[in-house]
Amino acid sequence: MKLLDSSIVTIIFDRLAAEIKDPSTELNSTNNYTLLVAVVLSAQMTDRGVNRATESLFKVADTPQKMLELGEDRLREYIKTINYYPTKTRYVIGLSRILVEEFGGEVPGNREALERLPGVGRKTASVVLNVAFGQPTLPIDTHLLRLAGRLGLSEKKTPRGVEDDLLLVIPERYGREAHHLLLLHGRYICTARKPQCTTCLIADLCPKNGVKDFV
Repeated sequence: MKLLDSSIVTIIFDRLAAEIKDPSTELNSTNNYTLLVAVVLSAQMTDRGVNRATESLFKVADTPQKMLELGEDRLREYIKTINYYPTKTRYVIGLSRILVEEFGGEVPGNREALERLPGVGRKTASVVLNVAFGQPTLPIDTHLLRLAGRLGLSEKKTPRGVEDDLLLVIPERYGREAHHLLLLHGRYICTARKPQCTTCLIADLCPKNGVKDFV
Protein backbone atom coordinates (compact mmCIF):
# COMPACT_ATOMS: atom_id res chain seq x y z
CA MET A 1 0.00 0.00 0.00
CA LYS A 2 1.24 3.47 -0.86
CA LEU A 3 1.66 5.62 2.22
CA LEU A 4 -0.26 8.87 2.43
CA ASP A 5 1.28 12.21 1.57
CA SER A 6 1.96 14.46 4.55
CA SER A 7 -0.59 17.03 3.35
CA ILE A 8 -3.32 14.38 3.43
CA VAL A 9 -2.22 13.25 6.89
CA THR A 10 -2.63 16.83 8.09
CA ILE A 11 -6.16 16.98 6.67
CA ILE A 12 -7.02 13.71 8.42
CA PHE A 13 -5.96 15.05 11.79
CA ASP A 14 -7.64 18.40 11.16
CA ARG A 15 -10.93 16.61 10.54
CA LEU A 16 -10.56 14.25 13.50
CA ALA A 17 -9.75 17.17 15.82
CA ALA A 18 -12.77 19.10 14.58
CA GLU A 19 -15.05 16.12 15.18
CA ILE A 20 -13.66 14.77 18.47
CA LYS A 21 -13.99 17.64 20.92
CA ASP A 22 -12.42 15.92 23.93
CA PRO A 23 -9.66 13.57 22.76
CA SER A 24 -8.74 12.11 26.13
CA THR A 25 -8.64 8.80 27.95
CA GLU A 26 -11.90 7.12 28.93
CA LEU A 27 -10.29 5.54 31.98
CA ASN A 28 -11.47 7.17 35.19
CA SER A 29 -8.82 8.43 37.60
CA THR A 30 -8.44 11.04 40.31
CA ASN A 31 -4.70 11.70 40.17
CA ASN A 32 -1.52 10.48 38.49
CA TYR A 33 -1.29 7.43 40.72
CA THR A 34 -4.82 6.21 40.06
CA LEU A 35 -4.26 6.84 36.36
CA LEU A 36 -1.18 4.61 36.46
CA VAL A 37 -3.10 1.88 38.29
CA ALA A 38 -6.03 2.11 35.88
CA VAL A 39 -3.75 1.79 32.85
CA VAL A 40 -1.99 -1.25 34.34
CA LEU A 41 -5.38 -2.85 35.00
CA SER A 42 -6.59 -2.05 31.48
CA ALA A 43 -4.36 -4.58 29.72
CA GLN A 44 -6.66 -7.08 27.94
CA MET A 45 -9.67 -5.21 29.35
CA THR A 46 -12.15 -2.60 28.20
CA ASP A 47 -11.99 0.84 29.81
CA ARG A 48 -15.59 0.39 30.92
CA GLY A 49 -14.75 -2.83 32.72
CA VAL A 50 -11.79 -1.20 34.48
CA ASN A 51 -13.89 1.79 35.52
CA ARG A 52 -16.50 -0.47 37.12
CA ALA A 53 -13.82 -2.09 39.28
CA THR A 54 -11.91 1.06 40.20
CA GLU A 55 -14.97 3.14 41.10
CA SER A 56 -15.02 1.67 44.61
CA LEU A 57 -11.29 0.87 44.78
CA PHE A 58 -10.15 4.46 44.33
CA LYS A 59 -12.46 5.63 47.12
CA VAL A 60 -10.36 3.67 49.61
CA ALA A 61 -6.94 3.58 47.91
CA ASP A 62 -6.02 6.58 45.80
CA THR A 63 -2.35 6.78 46.85
CA PRO A 64 0.40 4.15 46.88
CA GLN A 65 0.53 4.37 50.67
CA LYS A 66 -3.17 3.57 50.98
CA MET A 67 -2.86 0.77 48.44
CA LEU A 68 -0.12 -0.87 50.49
CA GLU A 69 -2.29 -0.54 53.59
CA LEU A 70 -5.14 -2.17 51.68
CA GLY A 71 -2.91 -5.15 50.90
CA GLU A 72 -3.02 -7.87 48.26
CA ASP A 73 -5.93 -9.87 49.64
CA ARG A 74 -8.33 -6.94 49.86
CA LEU A 75 -7.14 -5.45 46.57
CA ARG A 76 -7.83 -8.76 44.87
CA GLU A 77 -11.46 -8.58 45.97
CA TYR A 78 -11.89 -5.13 44.44
CA ILE A 79 -10.48 -6.10 41.05
CA LYS A 80 -11.58 -9.74 40.74
CA THR A 81 -13.77 -8.89 37.72
CA ILE A 82 -10.67 -7.80 35.77
CA ASN A 83 -8.83 -10.21 33.49
CA TYR A 84 -5.64 -11.66 35.03
CA TYR A 85 -6.48 -10.01 38.34
CA PRO A 86 -4.11 -12.16 40.47
CA THR A 87 -1.12 -11.04 38.40
CA LYS A 88 -2.34 -7.45 38.23
CA THR A 89 -2.81 -7.42 41.99
CA ARG A 90 0.88 -8.24 42.41
CA TYR A 91 1.79 -5.56 39.88
CA VAL A 92 -0.19 -2.85 41.66
CA ILE A 93 1.18 -3.73 45.09
CA GLY A 94 4.72 -3.98 43.68
CA LEU A 95 4.64 -0.66 41.85
CA SER A 96 3.05 1.01 44.88
CA ARG A 97 5.88 -0.19 47.08
CA ILE A 98 8.53 1.13 44.68
CA LEU A 99 6.76 4.49 44.40
CA VAL A 100 6.76 4.85 48.19
CA GLU A 101 10.30 3.63 48.73
CA GLU A 102 12.04 5.31 45.80
CA PHE A 103 9.86 8.20 44.60
CA GLY A 104 8.28 9.63 47.74
CA GLY A 105 4.88 8.28 46.71
CA GLU A 106 4.84 10.26 43.46
CA VAL A 107 4.53 8.92 39.92
CA PRO A 108 7.75 9.73 38.02
CA GLY A 109 7.47 11.72 34.81
CA ASN A 110 10.13 9.95 32.79
CA ARG A 111 9.97 6.76 30.74
CA GLU A 112 12.98 4.99 32.22
CA ALA A 113 11.64 5.23 35.77
CA LEU A 114 8.11 4.25 34.76
CA GLU A 115 9.24 1.18 32.86
CA ARG A 116 11.04 -0.07 35.95
CA LEU A 117 7.69 -0.47 37.70
CA PRO A 118 5.98 -3.90 37.74
CA GLY A 119 3.37 -4.22 35.01
CA VAL A 120 4.53 -1.10 33.19
CA GLY A 121 5.76 -1.56 29.64
CA ARG A 122 6.31 0.94 26.89
CA LYS A 123 2.63 1.40 26.07
CA THR A 124 1.56 1.94 29.68
CA ALA A 125 4.41 4.36 30.26
CA SER A 126 3.46 6.26 27.11
CA VAL A 127 -0.15 6.63 28.28
CA VAL A 128 0.93 8.01 31.64
CA LEU A 129 3.46 10.39 30.09
CA ASN A 130 0.83 11.62 27.64
CA VAL A 131 -2.18 11.97 29.94
CA ALA A 132 -0.50 12.92 33.22
CA PHE A 133 2.48 14.89 31.96
CA GLY A 134 1.32 16.20 28.59
CA GLN A 135 4.10 14.62 26.59
CA PRO A 136 3.57 13.93 22.85
CA THR A 137 3.84 10.16 23.12
CA LEU A 138 2.05 7.55 21.01
CA PRO A 139 0.91 4.49 22.96
CA ILE A 140 0.27 1.86 20.30
CA ASP A 141 -2.71 -0.38 20.99
CA THR A 142 -4.79 -2.58 18.69
CA HIS A 143 -6.78 0.42 17.43
CA LEU A 144 -3.69 2.35 16.36
CA LEU A 145 -2.13 -0.74 14.81
CA ARG A 146 -5.27 -1.23 12.73
CA LEU A 147 -5.72 2.41 11.72
CA ALA A 148 -2.08 2.91 10.81
CA GLY A 149 -2.38 0.17 8.21
CA ARG A 150 -5.81 1.10 6.93
CA LEU A 151 -5.02 4.78 6.55
CA GLY A 152 -1.66 4.26 4.91
CA LEU A 153 0.24 5.82 7.81
CA SER A 154 2.54 2.86 8.27
CA GLU A 155 3.29 -0.53 6.74
CA LYS A 156 4.96 -1.82 9.90
CA LYS A 157 3.42 -4.67 11.85
CA THR A 158 4.99 -4.17 15.28
CA PRO A 159 3.91 -1.58 17.85
CA ARG A 160 7.34 0.04 17.94
CA GLY A 161 7.58 0.13 14.15
CA VAL A 162 4.17 1.78 13.85
CA GLU A 163 5.03 4.22 16.65
CA ASP A 164 8.22 5.30 14.92
CA ASP A 165 6.40 5.79 11.60
CA LEU A 166 3.55 7.78 13.14
CA LEU A 167 5.93 10.09 14.97
CA LEU A 168 7.40 11.01 11.59
CA VAL A 169 4.12 11.90 9.87
CA ILE A 170 1.80 13.30 12.55
CA PRO A 171 1.66 17.12 12.45
CA GLU A 172 3.52 18.62 15.40
CA ARG A 173 0.49 20.56 16.62
CA TYR A 174 -1.34 17.27 17.18
CA GLY A 175 1.52 15.57 18.98
CA ARG A 176 -0.23 15.39 22.33
CA GLU A 177 -3.73 14.58 21.01
CA ALA A 178 -2.85 12.22 18.15
CA HIS A 179 -3.07 9.03 20.19
CA HIS A 180 -6.56 9.68 21.47
CA LEU A 181 -7.81 11.06 18.16
CA LEU A 182 -6.84 7.81 16.45
CA LEU A 183 -7.89 5.59 19.36
CA LEU A 184 -11.39 7.07 19.65
CA HIS A 185 -11.86 7.02 15.89
CA GLY A 186 -10.85 3.36 15.86
CA ARG A 187 -12.98 2.48 18.86
CA TYR A 188 -16.22 3.99 17.57
CA ILE A 189 -15.98 4.49 13.79
CA CYS A 190 -13.16 2.53 12.15
CA THR A 191 -13.88 -0.62 14.13
CA ALA A 192 -12.25 -3.97 13.49
CA ARG A 193 -15.20 -5.97 12.19
CA LYS A 194 -17.72 -3.44 10.91
CA PRO A 195 -16.06 -0.09 10.13
CA GLN A 196 -18.63 2.69 9.71
CA CYS A 197 -17.36 3.85 6.34
CA THR A 198 -20.64 5.48 5.31
CA THR A 199 -20.47 7.92 8.23
CA CYS A 200 -16.68 8.24 8.46
CA LEU A 201 -15.52 11.83 8.04
CA ILE A 202 -12.22 10.75 6.45
CA ALA A 203 -13.57 7.99 4.19
CA ASP A 204 -12.70 9.97 1.06
CA LEU A 205 -9.04 10.06 2.16
CA CYS A 206 -8.79 6.42 3.20
CA PRO A 207 -6.85 4.07 0.90
CA LYS A 208 -9.21 1.30 2.00
CA ASN A 209 -12.34 3.18 0.95
CA GLY A 210 -14.64 0.91 -0.98
CA VAL A 211 -12.72 -2.25 -0.12
CA LYS A 212 -14.84 -4.84 1.63
CA ASP A 213 -12.10 -6.96 3.13
CA PHE A 214 -10.38 -4.85 5.77
CA VAL A 215 -7.14 -5.66 7.49
